[in-house]
Parts: sequence; C-alpha cells; structure tokens
Amino acid sequence: MAQFTDEELGQLKARLQKRYLELREEVRGELERSGDQRYVDLAGSVADPGDDSVADMLLDLNAAIVDRQVREMREVETTLKRLAELDFGDCIECGGEIGFDRLMAYPTAQRCIRCQEFHEKTYSRENSPTL
Repeated sequence: MAQFTDEELGQLKARLQKRYLELREEVRGELERSGDQRYVDLAGSVADPGDDSVADMLLDLNAAIVDRQVREMREVETTLKRLAELDFGDCIECGGEIGFDRLMAYPTAQRCIRCQEFHEKTYSRENSPTL
C-alpha cells in the first residue's frame, strides 16, 4: 500500500463515502422519476411513430444513467474495501504510488497518471466503430 498519513486516509475515506451517498440518492431520484413516467404517458394516446421513438429514447437514456451510476457505486465500494484492507493507492500497472492529489481528485483511480495516459492512448480506439 502507498504511504499515506492517517489524516490523508481519513480524507479519502470520507470523500468516497460522500460520493457513494450522492450516487445512491441520484439513483433513487432517477428511479422515482422513471416510475412516474409511464411509457403511455410519454408516447401519448396517439400512436405516432415519432412519439414512440422519443419515448423509447427517454426510457433508454434513464436506464443508461442509472447503469452508469450503479457502476460508479460498485467502483466506490471496491475502493472502500481496498482501503479497509490496506491494499490502496498502488498503481495496478507499474506498482508505483498513485499519489494523494490524484486520489483526492479521482478517489477510485487504479493507475498512476503516467500509466493512465498510456492506457488511454493504447485503448482509446477500442470501441470506435469503423467503416
């Protein structure tokens, strides 16, 4: 584990817990809003193909937002577990220390800046469609 003071670890843990609670409230709010919006209400009583497609898009967008938030909640949970087990702050690529400032900015970071930049350059085109 990277060498952090007790105060730094406390700050990181508090930041992670705060983010987890924020995400939980966002998911709850999004699910409550989506529960209020029935497909029929979104599309209206007239079966118009344009209205149907907009309703489908809105429902898909809500699902995508919740999915992203849930994935981030899982990352925060995993990071809190690593923090509790004192397996926190080391880069998964090079094994070097990630750094307190980077972790305060992005508490679930798993790579140091150098390795993250290399990872992004290497895999940036992975999901890009080509003709």
